[in-house]
Amino acid sequence: MRVTQSILSGNMLKNIHQNYQRLGKVQEQLSTGKKITRPSDDPVIAVKGMNYRTNLTEVEQYERNLGEVYNWLENSEDALEKSSDVLQRVRELVVQASNDTYDEKQRNSIAQEVSQLKEQLLSIANTKVGGKYIFNGTNTQEERITNGVIDSSKTGKAVMLEISKGINIQANVDPDKVFNDDLINTLTLLVTDLQDPNSNNQSFQDDLTKLDQTLDTFNDERSELGAKYNRIELVEYRLSEQVVNTKKMISDNEDIDYEKAILDLKIQESIHRAALDTGARIIQPSLVDFLR
Repeated sequence: MRVTQSILSGNMLKNIHQNYQRLGKVQEQLSTGKKITRPSDDPVIAVKGMNYRTNLTEVEQYERNLGEVYNWLENSEDALEKSSDVLQRVRELVVQASNDTYDEKQRNSIAQEVSQLKEQLLSIANTKVGGKYIFNGTNTQEERITNGVIDSSKTGKAVMLEISKGINIQANVDPDKVFNDDLINTLTLLVTDLQDPNSNNQSFQDDLTKLDQTLDTFNDERSELGAKYNRIELVEYRLSEQVVNTKKMISDNEDIDYEKAILDLKIQESIHRAALDTGARIIQPSLVDFLR
């Protein structure tokens, strides 16, 4: 094939154009720090990046859910602790009142204090955190006890939150186990016994038995909360590791190796200069060159 000046010029322009494209790509990578700036640059990297980001978004949502679980558990534990303190005080008063040396007036004084402690417990049952009642299940907009009465039809379901892929945990305390009709009836009966002049030591022993059962229930629930707390701490640690690992995979997949990119830039610059120099040698001098 006969190689003409036109063919040489055309090839030179094509090669210089390709060099500019490669230089532009390396320059873009160095400017953005990314291997690709659009999916068409490398579909494999783009698809992997989308999958990794979807996974990262899920894990970050699980971490936010964990924060919500922490809020529920901590506020529930705090409320149950205060309730236990109140019940313990009630128990101390009942032990005092069971002494047959106490007269009617002294027992009436104790009854007044127990009545106030009962109101305090009902108030704790209606604990509201962040605009939500935490002891009425998913029905967080209505209080647990109204005017000393529990309307079971208004009790919501268990508050479940997903803290990892396919793993859900109940964030709330089962209100039917702690702030229930038995609690209200026990305290109401206790006040009645204290105000009854015919009450005797045996009457208060029955009250003490019911109080001890109630205290055991509250302690059981607090133990369960502690176990949940320990579990979600382990889940939180695992999620934090997943976040770090996923971000590393995203970086390995998309971020450039700066040393390699700078070396590529130097190589492309050298190739480009060589192409320009070669082009200048093969283009024949024109009449204009002789006229200079």
